[in-house]
Amino acid sequence: MNKTDPKNISTTIRLTQFTKGGGCACKLRPQDLETVLDQIPVMHDTHVLVGTDNHDDAAVYKINNETALVETVDFFTPVVDNPYWFGAIAAANALSDIYAMGARALFALNIVGFPSKTLPMEVLKNILTGAQQKCKEAGIPILGGHTIDDEDPKYGLVVTGSIHPDRILTNGNARPGDLLILTKPLGTGIITSGIKKQLTPENVKNNVIRQMATLNKHASEIMLKYPVSSCTDVTGFGLLGHLSEMTHASKTEATVKYEKIPVLPYTEKLAMENVIPAGTKNNYDYTSPFVDYAENLACYQKMILNDAQTSGGLLIAIPGKHAHPLLDDLIKKNVNAHIIGEFTQTGTGKIHVR
Repeated sequence: MNKTDPKNISTTIRLTQFTKGGGCACKLRPQDLETVLDQIPVMHDTHVLVGTDNHDDAAVYKINNETALVETVDFFTPVVDNPYWFGAIAAANALSDIYAMGARALFALNIVGFPSKTLPMEVLKNILTGAQQKCKEAGIPILGGHTIDDEDPKYGLVVTGSIHPDRILTNGNARPGDLLILTKPLGTGIITSGIKKQLTPENVKNNVIRQMATLNKHASEIMLKYPVSSCTDVTGFGLLGHLSEMTHASKTEATVKYEKIPVLPYTEKLAMENVIPAGTKNNYDYTSPFVDYAENLACYQKMILNDAQTSGGLLIAIPGKHAHPLLDDLIKKNVNAHIIGEFTQTGTGKIHVR
């Protein structure tokens, strides 16, 4: 391993070979998680402004009339082989929940599982370095954390942020007439599965690493200049899984157009060759009851819409008259944003794909 340049994509140790899953695709099946959580009583507290009711991105706890704390935690197994980029991507992914709530990040704590008997400590150092430099880019410190010796390498962050109690963006306030803006292309789960199987060209690997390591901070700051109705980020449950959280919480229906949805280069090729992570297939099974697909949509396209993303983009609901000005602003600031659909009517959460 190149000890002088941890960013070097080329490495003799392939982290993705030390785990069965990778990135947000290694999340528990959403249907299994819901079954468990439904059996655990929720403790009610008047200071809790956002809890577990609508599967939102982060918890929000009111301190006073001016300040609320925003808290999230996220960690996963390696999604790329290079330790530095694994740390940077995991940090960007954890920070994304804060940005999706419209909040400002304050500080973070490390969560580490590391196989010290099978991997050199230099690997851990480079993981932590990647995360630290990504948090420096975000303007926050990492103030310690917790490590355990584990068979599979795992890394992530607990992130604390702050927000005014009246300015919280949740996933439950979308309204009919709102347009949907997505700020990053889909395909990271499928492409990183290709990386694990050594099926992706070098330029494809580099491109997906750059996207996953890109903070949603910039897109969030631009978004907050506009009257956004609702927001979430697209991660392990895929575009349709996270959109369904919005439609169910908002009691609306939505329509998305496949040809309008940005997809990373090489994703469709791998998907057609059935390079599909298990998490993506689980997402498809979970969302099928409340998604109405166009008859001409191929199976591989349905999988892309359910692909388990790692450090995906923001999914923004905004009144139609403000959508194009926001889109133009995002594009001018080099955010790869697209309008992909709209909330059409009140309803029970149905999504129509055309």
